[in-house]
Amino acid sequence: MKTIRILICVLLGAGCLAEGLAQDAQTALTVEAAVALALARNPEILVALAQRDELVGRIKEIRSEAFPQVTFEGSGLRMRDPSILNSSSFDNVPQEFRDALVPVASNMFDLGLTVKQPLWTAGKIRTAVKLAEESLAERNAVSESVRQQLAFRVLQAFNELFLMEANRDVVRETRQQRLEHLQQAQGLFDSGVATEIDVLRSKVNVANMEPDLIRAENRVRLARAEINKLIMEDLEAPTKIAGGLEYKPWDAGILGDVQKQALELRPELQAARRQVQQARLTLALANAQNKLTVDMDGHYGYSVREIQNMFDNDYSRWNITVNFKLPVYDGGRKAGLMIQAQARLRAAEQSLAQLENDCRLEVKRAYDDMETFSKAISAARLSVQQAEKVRTLMQANYKYGAATTLDVTDSQTALVEARNSEIAATYQYEMAKARLRLASGSPILDREVIR
Repeated sequence: MKTIRILICVLLGAGCLAEGLAQDAQTALTVEAAVALALARNPEILVALAQRDELVGRIKEIRSEAFPQVTFEGSGLRMRDPSILNSSSFDNVPQEFRDALVPVASNMFDLGLTVKQPLWTAGKIRTAVKLAEESLAERNAVSESVRQQLAFRVLQAFNELFLMEANRDVVRETRQQRLEHLQQAQGLFDSGVATEIDVLRSKVNVANMEPDLIRAENRVRLARAEINKLIMEDLEAPTKIAGGLEYKPWDAGILGDVQKQALELRPELQAARRQVQQARLTLALANAQNKLTVDMDGHYGYSVREIQNMFDNDYSRWNITVNFKLPVYDGGRKAGLMIQAQARLRAAEQSLAQLENDCRLEVKRAYDDMETFSKAISAARLSVQQAEKVRTLMQANYKYGAATTLDVTDSQTALVEARNSEIAATYQYEMAKARLRLASGSPILDREVIR
């Protein structure tokens, strides 16, 4: 009986868990949560972070060259060497000595520490460390750029889905209006007021909406698949998102101030500046070629035939060697490295200047688009109001025979166009706002914006 109770409890618990998971699965995904998922899962950001971590290891590797390299070494050898017997003058040795010089096998054990330490490198190690640190700073800027781009793409995918859903809703509403008009036309035809042509036209208009509705549904599914791709979910997952396409005015400030902010904050520009600094350090590293370098090698240990003599000072062996190297002639290698480094520096400086101009233009384009689509929204809203009024009037006129089915259809089509224009303008404004934030280095999401 106790086992049955436990089994019932387990089943009830599993049922509650399944219900809880189902509720979680139906929870609408916010854009902030989607960005967090993308930043945690998307391969683009994970690759960028892995490349950054690789440079962290590279810095540790280069810095190690400035510190002593200590090696503990040991060897054990057993050998028999008959070379003395093969000497060309061995026959001249007296017989009694030859009898005593019979080779026998022997052991040789060596144990010790070897230390290598660079004393002077003409600044090569220090410059190489700075170069690696600049590369890491550049990679951090690139990672931030990837993060911002990914957040922008998630926001764009959300707005795309909002746009497709809004367009689909317009198609559904228009189809419903045409169904209602068909019922009205059928009723008037049954009453002998309308002609059969009106009924047939109304049926054709309803039928023509079916392909539009299918295309709208397909666009919604594709937009949802794009979100699933960014957050690394199954493309066919029925992901629900929170919110909708909404016009949210944003005061971006003065264009010149936004452009100045962009030049300071854009991670792409920060990365380009790091590349310029890397080119300068590469030039300094090339200039350090063919200069004096000094290093030291030291060894301390024991060399014994009998293992019990190990660590006996009589069998200790040590040496210290100071080496210097000053290249005298390299056949033009340093000159070639200098030419390459100088060319790389000029290219990096020009790339930075070009990127700054592109950034200013990108900010201006997004800034102008925001103003344009803000006005377009106002105009589209007025058009929607007028189109709704015309549709209502035409529907009423048709009821009293003062309008035809074609008039009603034209008014419905005009309303669809007006609503789609408002939806498109809202979408374009929100995307222009997001592009301006991205171009100026501001946070992409609304709640992160502080002004």
